[in-house]
Amino acid sequence: MDLVADELVRELAAHFSTDVEVESVRPQLARRASSLPRVGTRRTARQADIFLGRYWDYPRFLEAKRAELFHVSDHSYSHLLHRLPSERAGVYCHDLDAFRCLLEPRAEPRPFWFRTLIRHVLEGMQRAAVVFYSTGHVRAGIERAGLVASERLVHAPYGTAHEFVAEPAPHDSQAQRALGLSAGSYVMHVGSCIPRKRVDVLLAAYAEARRRLPELRLLQVGGSWTAEQADLLGRLGIEHAAVQIRGIPRAALAALYRGAVVLLQPSEAEGFGLPIIEALACGTPVVASDIAALREAGGNAAAYAPVGDVEAFLAGLVAAVEGSSVVPERSVRLAHAARFTWTNHAQVILDSYRRLLGMGSAKAP
Repeated sequence: MDLVADELVRELAAHFSTDVEVESVRPQLARRASSLPRVGTRRTARQADIFLGRYWDYPRFLEAKRAELFHVSDHSYSHLLHRLPSERAGVYCHDLDAFRCLLEPRAEPRPFWFRTLIRHVLEGMQRAAVVFYSTGHVRAGIERAGLVASERLVHAPYGTAHEFVAEPAPHDSQAQRALGLSAGSYVMHVGSCIPRKRVDVLLAAYAEARRRLPELRLLQVGGSWTAEQADLLGRLGIEHAAVQIRGIPRAALAALYRGAVVLLQPSEAEGFGLPIIEALACGTPVVASDIAALREAGGNAAAYAPVGDVEAFLAGLVAAVEGSSVVPERSVRLAHAARFTWTNHAQVILDSYRRLLGMGSAKAP
């Protein structure tokens, strides 16, 4: 979750510079296997470099760092806590997916070496003096599994970056035209294409909507079609109507949100659902799966459909296109999104560390 780390650093530097001096610690990835002739061009070579960088280089790099407090912004890097003073360190737990092979071994069987590695990561998180989380759903999962004592858990919701606003920007149409789209002509989905995102539901609902609205396009941001999804696109006859893009700047993403007729998020499991509040902040209608985490993100500003229910997602999509009252009004969407700010996120985290140092929540150097 680089975004969360970046926004925390930016907010602390911008609004709390008299209270804290912050440094982002990200060692350069060393090229080992990927620098070798022939071998270096393979995907496994880069994966080997990433593995060594994460589990070997990064912990050792931290040993030279001196600070009053340490904050690990992604729980999947919790193994770093084994090299940090745990009584002065915290970690942000975004979800429990990384630990599923331990918590639900039958549902996600993994080899022994992998489970050993993940257990090492989990034990690192359990060492932290404070564990931050995004939603009550994540907290409930942590408590249900008995991973961290309740008194060490702190709710620190995400925010929306400054680019995500409802007012159109001059570059909006340019960002849309670059993909062959125009405002109000496409349905949007943001996220990866892993199984829990239920891209199959997205494609099926969109395909049916396109039969009724043949000019409607589909924009998928952030993922890469799997072989099965590519096959489904072909069988549904929508492969030429769907556009997929990754790695775009936030300003371009905001422009695409503002031009979308609706954001569909049919996930069956999430830790929070950041695209939901980003879309709402841009004034875009949202139809999401009726699960706890997405309900917490969207509140009364989004419409919901049962997980896996293609007809319900189709109905929500059509309601958004037609401007039906089923979809909450624009003013409701904007008011809800305004509750989520990275400044509040940073304030909660900073106050927690002040208490950890015995400073209370009053401003102190």
